[in-house]
This record gives sequence, C-alpha cells and structure tokens, in this order.
Amino acid sequence: MAFSGKYELESHENFEPFMKAIEVPDELIQKGKDLKSITVIVQNGNDFKVTVTTGSNVIHNEFTIGQETDFATITGNKIKSVVTLDGANKFIVKLKSVTSVTELSENKLIDTLTVGDLIYKRISKRI
Repeated sequence: MAFSGKYELESHENFEPFMKAIEVPDELIQKGKDLKSITVIVQNGNDFKVTVTTGSNVIHNEFTIGQETDFATITGNKIKSVVTLDGANKFIVKLKSVTSVTELSENKLIDTLTVGDLIYKRISKRI
C-alpha cells in the first residue's frame, strides 16, 4: 500500500499526558494542543520522506526501511534508529523510550506512540 500523500490531523488522544511524559515544555504543549498538523509523506519503494508541520514547527525525516538513520524528534533531539515494515501498510520505529507505529488504513494515517504504558494516538485523514 502506498503511503505517499498529504494528511491532516483529524483527532488525537492523550496529547498532553504523552507530551509531559517525553518532557516537552508546558508552553509548547499549550501551543500545540489545538493546532492541526499536516503530514506529507513521499514514498519511493523503501525510501520515505516525512514532513510534519504543526503551526510554525516543522519536523522533517528521511529514512530507508531497514537502515539506521538520524530522526528529528518533537523535542528537537536527534535519535538514531531503524524503521521496520510490518506487512505492507505499517511501519515501526523505536526512538529511545518511545515506540512509534504508523499504519495506513484506507484514507487514514494512524500513528500510535507509546512510552511506558501511556499511549498517544493520532488519526489523520488523507486530503
């Protein structure tokens, strides 16, 4: 299944508790909680370019499935990790204590981020 496309955040669950758990400053949490983010994914085989824009904050990551790369995080840090593919429509990456699973289901992009027993879920629709 092709991930390429533009997606707009439709809903999210546990934003504030999750952001606090990964040590995002309170002022950034308050600014970001009501903003709709736009995710643009360009897929070329196993190569991905992912850009997430939330207000004036832009996070851009490029990776190849199965190869170690540096990832920019919400907190502005860089973390080395490897993205694995689970089937044709789901990829998984572990960024220190956070596990991120991104799944494409019809015209929805579902991101599930887990730290400890806390789950932050984001659902975006293809636009």
